[in-house]
Amino acid sequence: MRKITIAIDGYSSCGKSTVANGLAKKLEYSYIDSGSMYRAVALYCLQQRIILNGKFLEKDVLDSMNHIHLEFKMNISAMISEMHLNGNNVEKEIRTMEVSNYVSPISAIKGVRQKIVGLQKEFGRGKGIVMDGRDIGTNVFPDAELKIFMTADENIRAQRRWKEMSVNGVSVNISEVKKNLISRDYEDTHREFNPLRKAEDAILLDTSNMKVEEQLNWAVEKAAAIINR
Repeated sequence: MRKITIAIDGYSSCGKSTVANGLAKKLEYSYIDSGSMYRAVALYCLQQRIILNGKFLEKDVLDSMNHIHLEFKMNISAMISEMHLNGNNVEKEIRTMEVSNYVSPISAIKGVRQKIVGLQKEFGRGKGIVMDGRDIGTNVFPDAELKIFMTADENIRAQRRWKEMSVNGVSVNISEVKKNLISRDYEDTHREFNPLRKAEDAILLDTSNMKVEEQLNWAVEKAAAIINR
């Protein structure tokens, strides 16, 4: 059975990672959460006080990229691929609201995107990969055989994100979560380099009123139709 490349793009908290991870498991493909890579960079900048009092210099962020090593390692018990920053598992740390507040501005820096995209292209060289993010189908894998663009109502997305953070022990007000989502939507769609947009050949998936199982079944059907051609 031939292997393909699957690119899943869309807005924050519309279910991209859940669908992408589930689809990868069904197909026995590799799964890459591209957003976690940018989150890890933001976390490093916070840890090293490159981001201080809500501000940072692009030069300092770019210099820090020489000291950042990103790696995905499989958590066998949970059957998920987790982000490791310089040898340390930071999967929980990168999901905090503090990191979320800086992901979009950090990822908007051209040099940061260039390095991360280079790594992402390497990950997908052999196909058999599902990668989700914001510019996967338009920039990272423009020739992907299957491109999906996901969206959902912003109130539903805020509720989903709030529940996810609560389950992980992060105490945050839902209004703060929604404000963050709206801000990230704007920054992601208006950044100068590789903004979030639907690729012309991407299939739209609105998850507002869909259960996770329904979303996954939909994606599996789309992938199977291409793989079995």
